[in-house]
Amino acid sequence: MIPRSQSSSHQNYLFSSRYTDRRPREMEHSIPGKAPIAGYVDPSIPNPNGPNDAPIIIYGYTPHLALSALALALYLLLLLLHIYRLATTRLYIFSALLLTTIVFELVGYVFRLRSSPPPVGDPYSVINFVVSYFFIVVAPVFLSAGIYTTLTSLIALLGEGVSPLGLKRRSIIAVFVMADVFSTIVQVAGAALIGVSESHRKDPSTANWILLAGLAVQVLSFLLFLFLLFMFISRAGKATMSTGQGGMMRYTAAVVVSSLLVYLRTCFRLAETAQGVGGFASSHEAFFGALEFAPVVLAVGILGWWHPGRLVGRIRR
Repeated sequence: MIPRSQSSSHQNYLFSSRYTDRRPREMEHSIPGKAPIAGYVDPSIPNPNGPNDAPIIIYGYTPHLALSALALALYLLLLLLHIYRLATTRLYIFSALLLTTIVFELVGYVFRLRSSPPPVGDPYSVINFVVSYFFIVVAPVFLSAGIYTTLTSLIALLGEGVSPLGLKRRSIIAVFVMADVFSTIVQVAGAALIGVSESHRKDPSTANWILLAGLAVQVLSFLLFLFLLFMFISRAGKATMSTGQGGMMRYTAAVVVSSLLVYLRTCFRLAETAQGVGGFASSHEAFFGALEFAPVVLAVGILGWWHPGRLVGRIRR
């Protein structure tokens, strides 16, 4: 921290880069006529103070170039893999959902890359934050929908008798997709309001509660899906033995692992948001890398390698 006696000789937007409790410390020197702002500013990166810049870095840290570059490289490889799977399996709906997931992730990480330190990006940009957050948050919705369709495809192959709770396949997709769409709209609205609040030096607590509500709905919805998925597995075990389709269990395992990865990511988002803006989890990029980026890219990779279209094609032949 800079001593108060020296604060007047520094930029008005200087904050403490350390966090205590759940909130960052107030800045040492407030702007006349403006409310003091709590938030993170990287002391090594001057704020350009452009029309689209917030007085703080809304991420809670300065996004590293390396993580965004790694994400872009991996998702480009996965894009090629899933295009190949589409061409060879022709499982159109599932492939379209996974390709949409990848495209959204690519757009999100392009804007996250634009939030890295100069000369590449501007970490203070509200637009970069909102667009990056929107696409990275929305992308797993299409991934989840792909997982839902995979479960219903497995039910179709084994017969309606293995369907959990006797639910119709269309009902499973409709209920969970609607829940994901609703929760994602709420999350994006909350994130956008956080960005607006921070840029206008207002308390983002209300916006954070909106974001938290959307995440809570998503966590509960996916937990219910996992319950149905494990019910299906308990019934499918006997069915695969009786039909001689033992290889199906590998693809079922891929769906289970991918589902658990998506659920891990969603639980992290809920815990992160529950701490509030500037909380410990949201102010350390390592958590984002390990519990947002890694689970999603692994799930997309697993479903690319053990693509359900390979199983469907094998059974058809």
